[in-house]
Amino acid sequence: MCALSGLTELPVPESQLRIVVGVDGSEAGARALEWAIGYAGRSPAVIDVVTAWTFPMVEGYALHHTVGEVEDLAREVVTAAMSHVADEAPDVVVRGETADGEPGRVLVDAALGADLLVVGARGQSSLHRLFLGSVSAYCAKNASCSVIVVR
Repeated sequence: MCALSGLTELPVPESQLRIVVGVDGSEAGARALEWAIGYAGRSPAVIDVVTAWTFPMVEGYALHHTVGEVEDLAREVVTAAMSHVADEAPDVVVRGETADGEPGRVLVDAALGADLLVVGARGQSSLHRLFLGSVSAYCAKNASCSVIVVR
């Protein structure tokens, strides 16, 4: 099952693990997603794919893109990740969310009540500001659940 929505809108049965994974379109984000898919395949699970966006994202970036375009790019990243989960693990429920805000805080907030938060060690994409090393460190320090940082 795939759904792009606010994560709080869809309840997770207590018998399922809830895994939140941060993606940003980078190789590090893709590795984090692969790790989450492998882990979710071991028991009933829900994967919540999350990305954060801010505007302007990088100095000069706003000169070429509107706020709506930046948000659309974030949605595309999440939609592609959700499709990948659906293809690789059709029995895993996958949901997606984009949020305006600093990545570490967005991920920590999304992981409230989750069993696990999975992030890449570093991100470098057109949305590269989303996952720099400081984001994984922030998540490890502030998340209310276990955090896996995938290298």
